[in-house]
Amino acid sequence: MMDLKYDFYTAATPEKVWNVLISPEGTKPIFYGSVIRSTFKVGDSLEYVGPGTDGDETVHVYGNVLEFEPNQVLRFTHYAGKSYTQGDDKEYESRISYFLEPVGACTKLTLIHDEWKEDDPHYENSNSAWWMILSNTKTLIETGKTLDFGAGS
Repeated sequence: MMDLKYDFYTAATPEKVWNVLISPEGTKPIFYGSVIRSTFKVGDSLEYVGPGTDGDETVHVYGNVLEFEPNQVLRFTHYAGKSYTQGDDKEYESRISYFLEPVGACTKLTLIHDEWKEDDPHYENSNSAWWMILSNTKTLIETGKTLDFGAGS
């Protein structure tokens, strides 16, 4: 499977972009009501929790922090939550990396979702969902609002 890689630029400082990516207040509007929970210490757990099939505390994604450099890098293992899997929820591990780089008065945000297992059933959903999530991220940072994708998105 091909790596999923996205580069885009936003009119904000790396600190502002970083805050949206790692704070519950930032993740909730861009991840459909889910908040990020972690100590952000290498080796510790990281999870996105919010409304879903298991109630308000549905774990949508979880993993372990691999790298954390404030305003620069967040990298973690990625597993789909138990409500998205049948059987072993750790059967399909991948990796998510956020990289921030100042470019003039902007920030370049690169997201790489890689290390996919060949038959990972979550690949196609991730491939389509990342564009919506990243578009929402850029819009929230620059306008303070998110996009309206309509019901069912």
